[in-house]
Parts: sequence; structure tokens; C-alpha cells
Amino acid sequence: MATGIAMFDLGGMTALVTGSSQGIGFSLAKGLAEAGAKIVLNGRDTAKLSKASNSLRAHAADVHELAFDATDNTAVKVAIDRYENDIGPVHILINNAGMQYRTPLEEFPADMFEMLLRNNIATAFNVGQACARHMIGRGAGRIINIASVQTALARPGIAPYTATKGAVANLTKGMATDWAKYGLNCNAIAPGYFDTPLNAALVKDPEFSGWLKSRTPAGRWGKVEELVGAAVFLSSDASSFVNGHTLFVDGGITACL
Repeated sequence: MATGIAMFDLGGMTALVTGSSQGIGFSLAKGLAEAGAKIVLNGRDTAKLSKASNSLRAHAADVHELAFDATDNTAVKVAIDRYENDIGPVHILINNAGMQYRTPLEEFPADMFEMLLRNNIATAFNVGQACARHMIGRGAGRIINIASVQTALARPGIAPYTATKGAVANLTKGMATDWAKYGLNCNAIAPGYFDTPLNAALVKDPEFSGWLKSRTPAGRWGKVEELVGAAVFLSSDASSFVNGHTLFVDGGITACL
């Protein structure tokens, strides 16, 4: 096993990041590429996916594109199996695909609740299972699920989202419980409030931004690049005995009242 800084080297590894054409997913893909990994970008919008790939290649990253709908179990299995058989193994999976919808719980549309379940939980199950079946055969693999500060805390208007992110953390524990014996490390990263396209409306809202800065010990929004270190750690040999853990990267917001 490598020691020192070499423990964080991802050279020779391939990382699939779902929902990676923008935002947190793209930043994590870029960060893992800088740590030496070959990157497989995923999304449903092929035009956005191509643009993201070209952006990474401009920085000398080795990038592939794998367009599939992560909510479709059959489509996921077909895409992952084809990649594994035709191109090579996926050593690292980051389940980042997800969505948000905000409205008071008493008015929350049933169809949007179902959509949150599909996009935030089923995606992690679908892609996690498809990749794990290959990882198990190799006796090694890294799965990182993207949870949220809402894994531990709730806010008005996002109760179903909060429920899904709590489920992501527990699914992560279940993955570790079932798959650690096969050599897989399954963990989660729980971002706090980050300046991303998903939060664009909140970032532009002076009242919300003011509340967030006063509520967060660090006193600011997070920058997506600040999630990269956690992703590299959980993808690398440095975390070889870390399993079933949810790592909060939130500026201290879950540490205080």
C-alpha cells in the first residue's frame, strides 16, 4: 500500500461521475482528473455533456462521455455493462445526479415527490448496483454518494428533498454493510450550501444569503472546489478503512445551533 502523499494518487483509476455536466459533479470530475484519474462524465443532455468534456480535455484530462438516464435501471445496466466490456473498468463511482424542488409540504405535488425519489435515491441505487456488480468481481471499488446538509437538518419547503438525502446516507451505510466484505469502500459526502446552478436563486436572494452567512460558522457560501479534497480522499488509498461514513463539508453549519 502506498504511503504519504502517494496514497492520494488516482493514476490508473477510472472515475464515473453522474450528473457531471455542471455544478458539483463537474467540479468533482475535474478534481479527480487533476489527481490522475481518467474521467467518465454522465448526464442526459448530450450537448451539455459534450461541452463539459471539451472543457476538461482543454486541461489535458482523459475524458469519456456516457449518456444515460440514471433513473432508468435497465438503461443504467446496459450502459455500465457496455462500458466495462468494451472500454474498461470503473474503479470509482460518484453518485451525484439529483434534483431539488421547493414548496410548502402541505402543497407539495405528489408527482414532484415521486420525481425526487427517482432522481435522488433511485439513481444512487441504480448506478451503484450496476457498478458494484463489476467491482465485486474485481474485489475492489469506491462508491461515493452525494448526500447533503439536509441529510441532518431540515428547512421549510424542502421536506421531501430532506427525506431523500437522509435516505442517501442510510443507503450508503447499507452499501458498506453488504459490499465491504468484497473490498468495496462506500461512503458519502454531505455538502453544505454551495454556490451552484441548483442554488442560483438562493445565492441571488440577499435575505437568504444574509441568513446563511450568519448561520454558518465560516460565514459564507461554499465554493465547489472545496469539495474536491473530500472526494479525492474517499476515492483513494488514504481512506482504505473508511466505510459507511458520511463526511459533512459544510463550513460548520451542522456543528452549531
